[in-house]
Amino acid sequence: MPELPEVEVVRAGLAPAVTGARIDGVEVLDERSIARHDGDAAAFEAALRGRTLEPPQRRGKFLWIPLRPESGETGTDALLAHLGMSGQMLVREPGAAPDRHTRIRLLLEQPVHGPLELRFADQRIFGGLAVRPVHDGVPDQAAHIALDPIDPAFDASAVARRLRQRKQGVKAALLDQQLVSGIGNIYADEALWRARLHYLTPGQRLTQARALELLGHVRAVLDQALAEGGTSFDAQYVNVNGQAGYFEHSLNAYGRGGRPCPRCGTTMVREAWANRSSTRCPRCQRRPRGLAA
Repeated sequence: MPELPEVEVVRAGLAPAVTGARIDGVEVLDERSIARHDGDAAAFEAALRGRTLEPPQRRGKFLWIPLRPESGETGTDALLAHLGMSGQMLVREPGAAPDRHTRIRLLLEQPVHGPLELRFADQRIFGGLAVRPVHDGVPDQAAHIALDPIDPAFDASAVARRLRQRKQGVKAALLDQQLVSGIGNIYADEALWRARLHYLTPGQRLTQARALELLGHVRAVLDQALAEGGTSFDAQYVNVNGQAGYFEHSLNAYGRGGRPCPRCGTTMVREAWANRSSTRCPRCQRRPRGLAA
């Protein structure tokens, strides 16, 4: 599933193409991709046609494009996109070859670039688009999402204190989007490897300094992944031009089960965890004392 770096790469790629663009046409090819919208395909199309798009925004794994308020409007709306497991936002020239699994097409008139197509493609159809009301700058369906570590308003000290109140393991806490957003399995494993922490270490066992150190590693991993365009293990994650990221080649933990630890050479282990898996170094990331196997 796309995590913060992948979604941020998509947001940054969308910005020059959609900002100031007018929506001249909307085509819903699969209504399952508007399941989060209140209404059918006709209502979705009517809510967007003729509207002007503002610069795209993101919180955690949620991405949205605000709609410029029309004359007399008292509230604001946004085109909310959730990429799910395999969603893609693709910018294409009019008449470009079809993209597989395209579910929604928006025909845009962009002041600088002229006519463009914005396509939402989704193989597994776990994601989708919806027009949602915005409150305090955030669409209603993303209001419960916490700030992410690269947000300028992110308060690492406050999040560290909340993390230290958790009885649950630190990995489960990092994946809780109401504590800190944007982190999934890949970047949690990477940050925990850098911090030399076992994923089951209870948050309550961390000192404030140790919790801040972990969050620092989370930020560093996310920054590096952003610089390298995100992580692509298959064709399901691409940027708006259909290009893959290459952070996969910089991974130290995730996906390295059975391979030597880049730090100490010990064989990494991949263990079942919470209907997923976790990869760690048995030497660098020892199981906490007193924690049952």
